[in-house]
Order: sequence, then C-alpha cells, then structure tokens
Amino acid sequence: MTTVIFPGQGSQFIGMGKDFNDNFDSARQVFEEIEDYSSINIREIIFDNKDNKLDLTQYTQICIFATSYAIFQTYIRENQINVENVNIMMGHSLGEYTALACSNKINLKDCSLILKKRGELMNSAVNPNESGMVALIGKDSDSVQKIITDNKLNLEIANDNSPMQIVISGSKDELIKSKNFFLNNNIKKFINLNVSAAFHSNFMLNAQNKLNIDIEKLNFLENEIKIISNYDANLHRDTSLIKKNLQNQMANKVNWTKSVKKLNEIGEKKIIEIGPNKVLSGLINRISKNFDINSINNISDL
Repeated sequence: MTTVIFPGQGSQFIGMGKDFNDNFDSARQVFEEIEDYSSINIREIIFDNKDNKLDLTQYTQICIFATSYAIFQTYIRENQINVENVNIMMGHSLGEYTALACSNKINLKDCSLILKKRGELMNSAVNPNESGMVALIGKDSDSVQKIITDNKLNLEIANDNSPMQIVISGSKDELIKSKNFFLNNNIKKFINLNVSAAFHSNFMLNAQNKLNIDIEKLNFLENEIKIISNYDANLHRDTSLIKKNLQNQMANKVNWTKSVKKLNEIGEKKIIEIGPNKVLSGLINRISKNFDINSINNISDL
C-alpha cells in the first residue's frame, strides 16, 4: 500500500511549481481555482516573489498548499492513479490540510479559504518580535523536554521532527535565555528560525479558537483513505475525530516522529512526498530506513 505525504511551512522556494503550471493544464487549473477562491494572486507571489510576500505566513501557507495540490493532481492524472487506492495521507502542519483536500475529505474551495484564514491568524497572533522558534539538533523529544523541565524554562516543543531535530517555541526573551542551557546539555546546534511567531504553542491558542469556528463549519466527507493526525499521531478514518484533531493542531506539537513510527508499525513501505523540496523525506530517513520514499517536486520526477 502507499502513503502520500505533504510538506509544511519552510519548504517554500521562489518558482516552486512553475514547471507544472507551464506544462500541464491540470496544474494550471488548480492555481487558477485557488486564486479565484482566495482572491490572492498566488502565482505572482510564487513565481516573481512580488513584494517579498512568499515568506510571509499569511501568504506562505496557501502558496505551499496550491503548489502541493497542483503537483498531486498532475501526478495522479499523468500516472492514471485512482486516489481511492491510496491507503494513508498525512502532512506536516499546514500539510495536514493538503492531505485532507487531496484525500477528498474536504473540498478545494473550503480548504483554500480555511488556509487563507489560518495564515492570516497565525501571522497576526502575537506582536512582532515577541515570540519565535528555534531548531535544536542532536537530541530527541524526551531529552529536550527534560532539559526544559529541569531548568524550569517556559518553552514548548512545537515540532518533534526526528530523533535528532526538535523545534521549540516561546517568547524571544526565554529563547535567548535558554541557549546556554541547551548547548551545555549536548545540543549540537541551536538555530533561530525565520518565522513570525511561536507556532504550535500556547501563543497560538487565541488564533486556534478563532479558526475553530470555521473548522467546525467545514463539511467533511467520509471515504476509505486514512489520515494520520499531527495532534495524536494515530490513524483515523472517522471524520469527527479528524476534525477534532485538526481543531487542536495549531496550538499543539506536531508529532511527526510518532506519525512516521506509526507507518512503520502497521507495515507501510512506500511513501510518496508531494510538494516543494524534499524536507520530509530527509526527516523520515532519520527516523527509519524501512521506507521506499519517492519525492515529486518537479516535472522530471513524474
């Protein structure tokens, strides 16, 4: 069986998806539809990076979504793949929304509008330069949490990306204060991330509550494709549970390591990564060597 995965924020680059837009009507139609639904000139942002908008959270998320969805639609059409033959889909943070759209759990218009709202809410959730995120290289989630607890640091694990890469969120002051604690406890690298706020933490609670009003209104469709949710790293076909987990996603940890281990546990072997760059493939290879991973991010990969 096959699992399809989709990347999140940080995978974006100028020109992503342009070769699909230029060469396939299916991709071009996707970009046009999402631009119509969102009233955002997505291709101008992605292809020309007009006004340097691509790295602004309010635009980044829907641009990555549009690119991933366009690539996915092209991939299944060119290879004559029936979506219903896909066993599992999952994504990293915003990529979970892409998974829900590509699995036909929610329709393209609804997903476009909810991601536009999500990007805006996350971008404006806290005052600029008040909070941030740091990638820690060299320790697993339990070890990082022990350092946080032992030193009474007011920080949260935002992304459990792999046994060697953990992302933490918190106030800028607390992150600065914490650096020596981590480096003195065998963290190899302490990398400040270029993000607008402390995502997947309590800083997002107010934004999450606002978004949940719209998530509650979404019409989720039942089908046989299973979703592994970021929130609990478990397999779900029941859309009520998928919705509930989605409503807890923005202010809580992305359990990517546990999600990949779940695939391993149930015997999945083939993974297809759809979307810009190959970030997730790299993370998965650090978690397990048991998968055959194929990344589709330019037309030569089809």
